[in-house]
This record gives sequence, C-alpha cells and structure tokens, in this order.
Amino acid sequence: MDTLILYIAAIALFALSAIRDRERTKKAFLKGLKALEGILPQLLAVLVFVAVILAVFDAEMISRFIGEKSGMIGTIAAGLIGAITLIPGFVAFPAAGELLRNGAGTLQIATFVSSLMMVGIITLPVEIKYFGKRAAIARNAFAFIFSFIAAVFVAWVVAL
Repeated sequence: MDTLILYIAAIALFALSAIRDRERTKKAFLKGLKALEGILPQLLAVLVFVAVILAVFDAEMISRFIGEKSGMIGTIAAGLIGAITLIPGFVAFPAAGELLRNGAGTLQIATFVSSLMMVGIITLPVEIKYFGKRAAIARNAFAFIFSFIAAVFVAWVVAL
C-alpha cells in the first residue's frame, strides 16, 4: 500500500512540474533516465547475484553461514564481505531484506550493510590519494569497528 501511495505522489508531482514548466521537466526527466542508464548495469548485476545466491543456497544454508546461529564468525564474515563489496545503498537494502527473509540473521545483515556503507576497501586507493595513507586507513579501520557497534545496536532495537 505504501508503494502505491509513493507512485501516486510521484506521478502527481511529475504532472504538477510539467504543468509549471514543461521544458525543465523534460530536461529533468531525460537527466534522470541518463542517471538510471548509468546505474542500471550495477543494479542488474547485484540483483542477478542475489537471485543466484538465493537459487543456489536454500534458507537452511544461508542460515548456517550468516544466520542467527552462525555467531561471531558469521558476523565477522558478513562485515568483511560488506567491507570489500561496492554496492549502492538503494540495491543493498532490498538485497539485505531478501537475505533476511531467507534465513540470514539480523546482526549479520546489519553488520554487512553497515560495513558496506561505511568501509571502502575497493575505494581505498582513491582515499589514500586525496587524504593520505594514514588518514584513509584510520578512517576505514574506525568505520569497520563502528560497523559492528552499529550492527549490535540495530539488532538490539529489532529484538525489542
């Protein structure tokens, strides 16, 4: 139901924008399509990746590796995978939801998502170039540690 409301609001606001300034709306729409074109390959790759994982690994196997009972090893593994993965947030959150529905643990998925958003192993060379080696490594190390703290907090809130 929420999705329907958002679609209706988007269509109504788009129509209002077109009424106010047709040319600017057309420019914005084309710019949005161009941005979508740039994001689409990443989005499709991640969606295919998650679909393959869910097809190959059943809920029991996902539970064993990153489920509630996987404990600290599953949590650390999820944090490491998140730290080295480069996925935009708008793809990561639906993927995380799907993994949760298929047996992954809340703490593990919260760790994965928080390290994914805060740690950038793949982007580390760029950070080193602009901020220096010491600052870039320190930022990533602190972000990695904080991703576990944030995940514990999220898991605690969800458990309430």
